[in-house]
Amino acid sequence: MTPRNPILRGFNPDPSIVRVDADYYVATSTFEWYPGVLIHHSRDLTNWQLIGRPLIRASQLDMRGNPDSCGVWAPDLSYADDRFHLIYTDVKRYGQTTVDGASGASLRDFHNYWVSCDRIDGDWSDPVHLNSSGFDPALFHDDDGRSWLLNMLWDHRPGRGRFAGIVAQEMDLRSGALLGDRRLIFEGTALGFTEGPHLYKRDGWYHLIVAEGGTERNHAVVMARSRSLFGPYEAHPDGPVLTAMGKPDAALQRTGHGDLVETPQGETWMVYLCGRPLPSSDRCVLGRETAIQPMCWGDDGWLRTVDGSANPDSGGGRETPVDERHDFDRVDLPAAFQWLRTPYPDQLFSLTERPGHLRLYGRETIGSHFTQALVARRQQAFRYSAETKVDFDPRHFQQAAGLVCYYNSTKFHYLHITADDDGQRQIQVLSAIPSGQGSTLLSAPVRIGAGAVVLRVQVDHEALRFDYRLAESADWCWLPETFDASILSDEATVPGLPNFTGAFVGMACQDLSGAGHPADFAYFQYREHDRDIGNAQTRGDT
Repeated sequence: MTPRNPILRGFNPDPSIVRVDADYYVATSTFEWYPGVLIHHSRDLTNWQLIGRPLIRASQLDMRGNPDSCGVWAPDLSYADDRFHLIYTDVKRYGQTTVDGASGASLRDFHNYWVSCDRIDGDWSDPVHLNSSGFDPALFHDDDGRSWLLNMLWDHRPGRGRFAGIVAQEMDLRSGALLGDRRLIFEGTALGFTEGPHLYKRDGWYHLIVAEGGTERNHAVVMARSRSLFGPYEAHPDGPVLTAMGKPDAALQRTGHGDLVETPQGETWMVYLCGRPLPSSDRCVLGRETAIQPMCWGDDGWLRTVDGSANPDSGGGRETPVDERHDFDRVDLPAAFQWLRTPYPDQLFSLTERPGHLRLYGRETIGSHFTQALVARRQQAFRYSAETKVDFDPRHFQQAAGLVCYYNSTKFHYLHITADDDGQRQIQVLSAIPSGQGSTLLSAPVRIGAGAVVLRVQVDHEALRFDYRLAESADWCWLPETFDASILSDEATVPGLPNFTGAFVGMACQDLSGAGHPADFAYFQYREHDRDIGNAQTRGDT
């Protein structure tokens, strides 16, 4: 088996992989985007299809009020006793206090849950709360029939290492009840930031994989082993088994948070988190992605990359550009799209109220952490264009709808239709810029006539431009500004805020008067480009 490209396209980060007979399944994080967790399926580790979003009910997941980049972190997928088991964290608070400029208590709230199902694409159970002692939970099913819950341990106390190591506690796989006391089994290596545990048993050894070094440029996959589940664990003699740390020219950066799977032929593969920076900067506008590469076990019983270098494999396979158009002619939202935080999508949108359209109801501001009507899909290429046609008749300045390039509530560019004080429709761009403590900018308005409007964005690496046309016209009108697309990345941030998700592009609608005034979107097209979009802009051609 040789995947053409190490990047698993369309995948989010924090991968967990499991094989059941000839089928491979990968679960990844969704953070504040609903529904929770993405599950992809493959039979060859190359061709993958999204087949499941298991957390779809309010009883399973309600993220209203969760901060940006919180919500669902690092799900773990496993199979035992003829059932699939999914463990996930719902992060409710990400904050740190300071006292007189010194570091204070780092107070965060992580709640870990377990759901299960007899079919990967079935109706998953309501969750059982497991613990709240830290994040990145995972299940290990030992060969004696016992199952163990692992997670990193969070220490909020000033002066302590926040990442306090990996703990294990037995779990009853029928009820989810935790048995006995938790035990600290591994405190980590000198790299620190020990998280993301996965445990395997091989040739009488317990092999523990963790992520260390933080999830930026020092991220690494670290391994240790012991004859006992509870340790002591001996760290890998070579250091990290996979990392881009200290390798600024590597195509894949931030590599870590790995998980292993073995093929029926005995090959071992690792899936792991990575990021691909823009060529001219360190900013990863594609966010945190998932990659895959083969590994091998040495004669000494330790795992290594195939060439022993611990380098991530950049592959070199060519990605097929995505070209998708959705006409909203079905009653279900197309699989490419997600929304933010709320388990009650009927309050945000309808695909039946006006057949052939996605109707968004005007809700809270574009930066709301509670109920905002924003439906979007992930950006997957450095060059792309997106287009939608919207029918929207705002009555005043508190009503807006349009096309948005969105990272989170502090980073976005939003081309929207609204109205001025005399009720005349106008189009303009609202941008949130993560500089200093953050700022929000509004471009000069352009008045437009009545009728449906086609909105378009074209992104070429750091450059982002908007244009529009009235639906009955063939003439595109470019807005004069070129916006900075690189702010839609983890690396561009207001200090102290988490940034884990990646850029999205989609549709949004607000009504700050509370009247819920709707906007109707006839289609949405997302198209990736191999060539310089700037040439296409000059011709008005995409």
